[in-house]
Amino acid sequence: MSGTLYVISGPSGAGKSTIIHHVMKEIPDLGYSVSHTTRQPREKEVDGQDYHFVDKQTFQRMIREGDFLEWAEVYDDLYGTSLSGLHRRLDMNMDVILDVDVQGAGNVRRKFEDAVLIFLLPPSLEVLEKRLRNRATESESGFRNRTEKALLEIRESRDYDYIVFNDELRDGVKRVVSIILAERCRSRLLFPKAVEIFRIP
Repeated sequence: MSGTLYVISGPSGAGKSTIIHHVMKEIPDLGYSVSHTTRQPREKEVDGQDYHFVDKQTFQRMIREGDFLEWAEVYDDLYGTSLSGLHRRLDMNMDVILDVDVQGAGNVRRKFEDAVLIFLLPPSLEVLEKRLRNRATESESGFRNRTEKALLEIRESRDYDYIVFNDELRDGVKRVVSIILAERCRSRLLFPKAVEIFRIP
């Protein structure tokens, strides 16, 4: 048996990194796949913990060598999920959580049919815009681009297994934790254990 892959997606500013951080505190045995990216680190981001920050030449070499489960270009920067690190955790029967965009989530689902896709949303467009402005990393045109792309991404949430509104952090975390704990009780995962325990022929 191998672990389950949980994919967290959502528009920029939905709070994905914060939610994942708190979910992993609630579920300590949950693994996290650290993505590679060519973008510059934001304030307080740590290389190897939040992302593996690499240059474009290194990233493109990794693409050629087939190192990524999925990769995508987002706002002129490249993001990718390492295949080897992911397989290593899943083969240890560890559940793994990924932070990938809509395009990447589609690639994951094609390669891992049992992956659980969760789409994270802020409570309103106004809150999303406020979060993007508070980052203070956006030019006005960049801010508009992210806002427009957010609406296109939200359209794709219909293809996800779950949609979670991240209105209050504590509630958003509880919802994602509840999804993971419920998924762990699926009969396809626990029936073999029941057969073993009760010696069912």
